[in-house]
Amino acid sequence: MADTNYGKKQEPREGIYSSSRLERGLIVFTIAIASIGLGYLFFTQLWWKVPPDFGCRSDFTKGGLCFFIEEESAIAGDPNRLLRADIIGANPGPELYVPIGWATQLNGFFIDTVVKPNIRWFGYVIFSTEAFIFLSMCLGFFSRLGALAAIGMGSQLMIGLSNAPNEWEWSYILIVLLAVAMFGIAPGRYFGLDRLLRPRFRALSERGSRVGRLLLLLT
Repeated sequence: MADTNYGKKQEPREGIYSSSRLERGLIVFTIAIASIGLGYLFFTQLWWKVPPDFGCRSDFTKGGLCFFIEEESAIAGDPNRLLRADIIGANPGPELYVPIGWATQLNGFFIDTVVKPNIRWFGYVIFSTEAFIFLSMCLGFFSRLGALAAIGMGSQLMIGLSNAPNEWEWSYILIVLLAVAMFGIAPGRYFGLDRLLRPRFRALSERGSRVGRLLLLLT
């Protein structure tokens, strides 16, 4: 049976496939704005915890990064804190509540047993991770890996600090949701260095290289 569609112009599919140059440009522009915005958020958080003291006092007990570590430890040690509605004296209305007390307790255990005793070097891990997220999101460099790191950092902040006084829990939730969106989109495929790297990684993958497949997945 003859193919009646032969020679006909194929119409672009809806959804992620854009139908015009203008729409393709709009997609790339909005993805770049969201990605760079997420990267800039982490960039702004680097300067109050600069190595080697990370803004802490000489005994690494107060100030800078140490202040927020102590705050997360205190929150984990007091899981029955008042709801935010009780603090501000308002009725927030019905909400879908997901209990994360177990995660808060686990985070507090990790803070007390791993982070606090090793803050002099663990601070470099935190600073370097946030610096990588900034570079990854703004340059489109290993952008899916950068988004994965942002999911991890954002989730830790959400679990550790969302119940702190004077904090709005959705500020942390929105960081995680934006990072999840960037992980799925892989913004470097639309702009940045990943567009240059992926053809090389694809060639490695097609030759059967497991490293090439992994690098292709992370860009």
